[in-house]
Amino acid sequence: MIELVLTAAGAQRVRFAISPLEEVLGAVQTLLGVRRHPAHLPWLPAIPDVPELAAVLSARHYITEFLSPPPDGPETTASAQLRAVRATPPAQVALELGMVDADLSLLPADPAAARDLLASQLETVWHALLAPEWPRLRELLAADIAYRTRQLGSGGIAAMLAELHPRVRLSETSVLVDVQARERLELDARGLLLIPAVFAWPNVGVVTVPPWQVSLLYPARGVASLWTSPTEPPEALAEVLGRTRALLLTSLDRPAATTELARRHGLAPATVSAHLTALRAAGLLASERRGHRVLYRRTELGDALLTGKL
Repeated sequence: MIELVLTAAGAQRVRFAISPLEEVLGAVQTLLGVRRHPAHLPWLPAIPDVPELAAVLSARHYITEFLSPPPDGPETTASAQLRAVRATPPAQVALELGMVDADLSLLPADPAAARDLLASQLETVWHALLAPEWPRLRELLAADIAYRTRQLGSGGIAAMLAELHPRVRLSETSVLVDVQARERLELDARGLLLIPAVFAWPNVGVVTVPPWQVSLLYPARGVASLWTSPTEPPEALAEVLGRTRALLLTSLDRPAATTELARRHGLAPATVSAHLTALRAAGLLASERRGHRVLYRRTELGDALLTGKL
């Protein structure tokens, strides 16, 4: 059990971020079979030739923090994180690689050289596997953050954590994470960083190694439907709304932006935007701005219309 104590300094500091490199690490572990889950079976491409990175990520208990440095926020890019990886002090690299429970004999003995090699392989995997899929992954992660932020605003941290993961809960002034490790940490003024992850499913993890910010990684909502084809709308609904509007309403099981919906359904963004505006005007959708994006989600009226329970 890991106990994260909400001190006076860190109690009010809870924020969310998206980590592209965490998805890279999770994707490689998925392809290696370390954390494979049926939700990702429709994906599973061939893994690039990255033997040293694969060796690190074959570990069962610890795979380093410097390979996925805690992101600044929801807009963090893979390029920014890769720069942070390459700037990691050699002493920190040596410390963390020494904690990895795997055979790392393929790595250079010099920690700076090992760091640079692993960063290059991370970049290779990013461009080969994740960059083409990033728009849909990013939208899913952004939708999760929007949902959790609403929970945090309406019910506080206890309500938000209650639905975050079965192994996470709030107990008085501490966040308890039910994992094999045993540790008690007091959060500093940076507070707690919450990072939703697609390839974390169905596990939860905690970053506790200094000097990194204490972070909680949890599986994002909607992963089970990430790689599936769009659901066809009910025929009766299509006859009333028109097939495109019915399709958009049906596919919004989780919040999404115009660009994601356009890619998903092979439609022009302007066409999708016009239909979403009409559905929102009818009270079937609501929208919320997150950074540079506007996410649409079904309202209770939209859910009722879709299920025929008006």
